[in-house]
Amino acid sequence: MSVKISPLAIVEDGAQLGVDVEIGPYAYVSAKAKIGDRTTIGQCARIDGDTTIGSDCRIFSHAVVGSIPQDLKFHGEDVQLIIGDRNTIREFTLLNPGTEGGGSVTKIGNDNLFMGYVHVAHDCIIGDRCIFANAATLAGHVEIGNGVVVGGMTPIHQFVKIGDLAMIAGASALSQDVPPYCLAEGNRAVLRGLNLTGLRRALSRDAINPLRVAYKELFERGKPLKETAEKLLETSESEEVKKMCRFVIETKRGIPYERNNE
Repeated sequence: MSVKISPLAIVEDGAQLGVDVEIGPYAYVSAKAKIGDRTTIGQCARIDGDTTIGSDCRIFSHAVVGSIPQDLKFHGEDVQLIIGDRNTIREFTLLNPGTEGGGSVTKIGNDNLFMGYVHVAHDCIIGDRCIFANAATLAGHVEIGNGVVVGGMTPIHQFVKIGDLAMIAGASALSQDVPPYCLAEGNRAVLRGLNLTGLRRALSRDAINPLRVAYKELFERGKPLKETAEKLLETSESEEVKKMCRFVIETKRGIPYERNNE
């Protein structure tokens, strides 16, 4: 077991490299970087700043990982980017660390796919098993749950939260929070129903059926949203429904659904 570094790569003194790491020609790795076992860094990729990357990640050519935030308030403070295991980061993706005003860290979980030209801005928190299609863009302070899919060419406004197993369709523009298990689409994006394709891969029919009923009560009956969520939280025996209701109750940016006043 050994590290394979192209003679044309630049790896600064102090960088910590795990076993079987591979670094391609013209790649750059900063002195503060920590690279986990068996991670590969492609030709011309750049690993900047205080960046930690887990094991078995694949970083493709011309990705820029850990460069300073695109935030005018950033003044050179110590910040971090922390990336988990088995992530795939495709060509020309840009991942920024945190800022002092947002906790100083951007954190990405495990088993995520970032397709080409994706941008994850400062202070974002991303869970596990998410897919970001080509040119999806996350503004600062965005929080993404587990198993989320974001379609291509979709921008997400700062401070937005997206719950577990939600999907945002391609070419949408999202400016409000999307509850767990839901599908949002459009410019501006609004809820279109449950993310049934994703749910069928992850949950049983017995778990999905209560979500169908709860979705109709919350978003299709024209009832006061938070009052309905509080009632369902008290009466439902479904943990998934309770998770959705807590999200609705706690939202800061609101839920983008079409009100039915009939």
